[in-house]
Amino acid sequence: MAKKLVIVESPSKSKTIEKYLGSDYKVVSSKGHIRDLATSGPLGLGVDVENGFKPNYIPIKGKSNVIKELKKDVKESDMVYLASDPDREGEAIAWHLKDALGISDKNYKRVLFNEITHDKVLDAISHPTMINDDLVKSQETRRILDRIIGFRLSKLLQRKIGAKSAGRVQSVALKLIVDREREIEAFTPEEYWKIIAVFSDYEAELFKYKTKDIELHNEEEANAVLKALGEEYTVESIEKKEKKRKSKLPFITSTLQQEASTKLGFAARKTMSIAQKLYEGIDLGNETVGLITYMRTDSIRLSDDFVAPAMKYIEETYGKEYKGYVKSTKKKENVQDAHEAIRPTSVLREPTKVKQYLSNDEFKLYSLIYKRTLASLMADATVNQTTIVFDNHDYKFKTTGSVLLFEGYLKVYKDYESSEDKILPEIGEKEVAKTNNVECTQHFTQPPARYTEAKLIKELEELGIGRPSTYATIIDTIKSRDYVTVEEKKFHPTSIGVETTDKLQEFFSDLINTDYTRDMETDLDEIADGNLVWNEVLKKFYDLFEPRVKDAFTDMEKKAPEETGEMCPNCGNPLVIRKGRFGEFVACSNYPECKYIKKEEVKVVEVCDCPNCDGKIIERKSRKGKLFYGCNNYPKCKTAYWDKPIGKDCPECGKMLTEKNDKIKCSECDYKEE
Repeated sequence: MAKKLVIVESPSKSKTIEKYLGSDYKVVSSKGHIRDLATSGPLGLGVDVENGFKPNYIPIKGKSNVIKELKKDVKESDMVYLASDPDREGEAIAWHLKDALGISDKNYKRVLFNEITHDKVLDAISHPTMINDDLVKSQETRRILDRIIGFRLSKLLQRKIGAKSAGRVQSVALKLIVDREREIEAFTPEEYWKIIAVFSDYEAELFKYKTKDIELHNEEEANAVLKALGEEYTVESIEKKEKKRKSKLPFITSTLQQEASTKLGFAARKTMSIAQKLYEGIDLGNETVGLITYMRTDSIRLSDDFVAPAMKYIEETYGKEYKGYVKSTKKKENVQDAHEAIRPTSVLREPTKVKQYLSNDEFKLYSLIYKRTLASLMADATVNQTTIVFDNHDYKFKTTGSVLLFEGYLKVYKDYESSEDKILPEIGEKEVAKTNNVECTQHFTQPPARYTEAKLIKELEELGIGRPSTYATIIDTIKSRDYVTVEEKKFHPTSIGVETTDKLQEFFSDLINTDYTRDMETDLDEIADGNLVWNEVLKKFYDLFEPRVKDAFTDMEKKAPEETGEMCPNCGNPLVIRKGRFGEFVACSNYPECKYIKKEEVKVVEVCDCPNCDGKIIERKSRKGKLFYGCNNYPKCKTAYWDKPIGKDCPECGKMLTEKNDKIKCSECDYKEE
């Protein structure tokens, strides 16, 4: 009988940790959250607003059996180690486990696994702590805030304009996208001209007349300059400087998402999913080990246990001159800064050494994290920059070149940063260069660029909105709600996205904005630090918010449903598009007097032969509108797949092969087609 029980969130993590701890420990998984707010009570909030915002928690659907099994494990154990993830959400999960499983104070310990390696896991088990109630209250407050705002505003918008949802951070992120689109629409391009003197191996651009910067607004002004120029360009000054090029800081959650987006083309959701696997443990043949530290962090700190061997590795691999320094920042520390930056768990696990055990995407992300961390500890690169200014009848032309003198950190990070040399010819002051090749080109100023995922994440982080760990979910939500479309990796708001933002700003402009959302994040941090009382923060918010919602239910104009141009065959009134639980449908505008609903003509799309009968696998939709693939002989034949079957048998088990995101795998066994 196991006397010591360890409860983690992830099943894959539990397997890795159990190997480290041995037979005295049993390691099980809660599979994430086990409870959430109920949807009962006044307004369906699951919160007793009148009784100090007391939450009413119930098991998440499908988790009752998990709780039952965990209670059995707890009963058979003398000590329970609650080892959910080392962040606020993980702290809340630990508290929910303790509360729901009836674990007494003397029979539990809180354990934080910042990295899943043998030594660190054993060290964490031998240095347990207790649940931090302030962190739990901070996360609980966040959940209640999101529930109140989400439920109340979503119901309002669904009833008034047919929008799907609203949220505390989601709606602010959408507003940023809508505001940027309006900036673009309102932008008036301004004409300007460039004049460039082209020499045999370099170019020089006009930038001044005498001592003043010059701007050419039209062709007439540009031609006047061309007329005044001669063939000779006299060197007026040469400035040579050695400049240091510093490496970037090691990754935190938001910068990892940004860099993976711009350098690898990964969506934020994909980045976090792959990072989770790298953190939880990879089978390297002779051991299973986490390759990176915990990936939800705001800290750039690197532990001494990592820095010392990393510095030794840099010196032995690249030379003493490549050793750099540990970077620091004056950024205000918060609770998650107790963690380290995202880094490899061992500097000796070079990407090429573990490549055979990783998928292509896992290798790409691990390489990025490994090289970024190592580069952050390496010496600055040194660049020799030369600037030459030419004079031509008081018109000043400038050219700049640079030569990399010392690679420094670029020795390992050059795949992710450009470092091309631009060499200028050796030339002395007062020397004269000649050319008749002068380019004069028309240009127009450009509007601000639309947000990409990386730029939106950066903006949210800089504004102090939300938590980096939630950015992937926020982006997924505004896309799945059809509030935005993505074209050439840029966000474009849809008409319903714009309308949703406009209605929220009409009635809640002082609540759904960057300042208020940022200030609320500060309050949540203060709760986590024990400086604010959680339900007092909620009361202050609710007393401001709820009267506004009630006013909006009364004053917000209801959007008339869109007419189809057809008339109802039963009563002659126009048919309109309505929205229901499972999507849009066409019905009579005279409802409820007339309950006519137009039956949708279903187009049958055959995919392949059914492997279990003489029927066909066709595209179908579940009750909730989700696409799946099932036999047309249902209910006689219940063959069905969530992923698209391709009509071929698995070479290992003979079952149907399916396709998703251009990847082919078996519908039954673990076979995957490389």
